Amino acid sequence: TGHTLQVTTGSTGKLYAQIVKGAPFQILLSADAKTPMRLEEEKAAVAGTRFTYAIGRLTLWSGDPARIGADGAAALTVDDVRHIAIANPDLAPYGAAARETLKNLGLWDRLSPKIVMGENIGQTYSMVATGNAQLGFVALSAILSPRATVKGSHWNVPQDLFAPIRQDAILLNPGRDNEAAIAFLAFLKTAQARAVIGKYGYGTE
Repeated sequence: TGHTLQVTTGSTGKLYAQIVKGAPFQILLSADAKTPMRLEEEKAAVAGTRFTYAIGRLTLWSGDPARIGADGAAALTVDDVRHIAIANPDLAPYGAAARETLKNLGLWDRLSPKIVMGENIGQTYSMVATGNAQLGFVALSAILSPRATVKGSHWNVPQDLFAPIRQDAILLNPGRDNEAAIAFLAFLKTAQARAVIGKYGYGTE
């Protein structure tokens, strides 16, 4: 298209804080639905441009190929598990989903002393990839990525254990009249983009 994108990544909560303080971002691809809605309500984003571009899938992952079998709950309660990584539930939607999963499995109180928190889902992935945590709840997209060098073992968390992670995009006020920003949001709705999103482990509507 002739357009160039400059991408800044971070936890949804921190990106929100930067946006409301005047960061010149033109689009937000959020890992939740409530943050774009909040920005729209606060008139920091263009009304009517919000839509769901992906539905996140949560997986329990280990760098050890033999650690996780068909029963993810059983893998969590093995005696030699010292650390379980999750993203900070107060900042990252995947962290909130991980906490909800553990509560629905009846394991939150039991495993809380073993939980270590990453600031975002990328940091959580790194904790497991480096072996600092034997297990972690990460985005399925992270382990399906071609850049993932550690395959290990994983268990896809059943959807009935956590609320859907609806990931919404929205046009922010600095992008209101930006041709490239508007074009990219339109592209995300195409079959071509949806195929890429699906390939990386996300659901699409």
